Amino acid sequence: MARRLGRGIEALIPVQDSDTIEEVYLNQLHTNPFQPRKVFAEETIRELSESIKTHGILQPLIVRDTINGYEIVAGERRFRAAKAINLEKVPVIIKKLTDNEMMELALIENIQREDLNPVEEAIAYQKLMEDLNYTQEELSKRVGKSRPHIANHIRLLNLPSTVLDYIADGKLSMGHGRALLGLKAKNKLTELVARTIREQLSVRELEKRIQTLNVSRGTSEKKQNTNIYRKHETVLKRKLKTNVSIKKGKTKGKIEIEFLSDEELERILRLLNNE
Repeated sequence: MARRLGRGIEALIPVQDSDTIEEVYLNQLHTNPFQPRKVFAEETIRELSESIKTHGILQPLIVRDTINGYEIVAGERRFRAAKAINLEKVPVIIKKLTDNEMMELALIENIQREDLNPVEEAIAYQKLMEDLNYTQEELSKRVGKSRPHIANHIRLLNLPSTVLDYIADGKLSMGHGRALLGLKAKNKLTELVARTIREQLSVRELEKRIQTLNVSRGTSEKKQNTNIYRKHETVLKRKLKTNVSIKKGKTKGKIEIEFLSDEELERILRLLNNE
């Protein structure tokens, strides 16, 4: 599929004059196995069902022929609405498409309509990159989204599944998810997420709490490391019978051993060499 995304899904699967609209039985249709959207709003389906009762299905579904019937390429919402009112047949246009084309079109249709929650969108991007070997830059051009937009979504998948469920359900926003990725004290994550939902913290408020936790953790770690260094100093002082200091910088450290004469240096070296 060399064409690039345009204003609608027709930019990728244009409906041509030579295409014929056929009516097929509803029970011959199957959902797209590559459909990234897992949740369909019931209220939206009900509204569309009422519209179909009054006006019928104005836009044919796009499907592909398989040995088990027809797989829906575009129009699953219309299919569900028709099924809800026990419609017998629906209008379709049959297209010849590969699995890769089906997968890409399913994602693009939903992205254009903004039907996917952030987690579904992230999973869809990742699947496209893995299955079609797209880079983020290539995928950006295919779906008409910026590379940072795609990267930020995929990063969400580093969060625990429980947090992803909250984002998918709308209890947390994508902004909350991105903020939580910056939490260093991972053992505080569950408690912080629960508090964010309970107190309905804004993204900014959550970022401030994470910053406080990160500073506190850094101070605690520094203190813990200092205590470890002091213990090591004590052990070396007893072994070498002289003053020893351990100093740690940002990127490297050093051990200082005092000696008062050449003879003492020789003694210390023998101890270090276990002589």
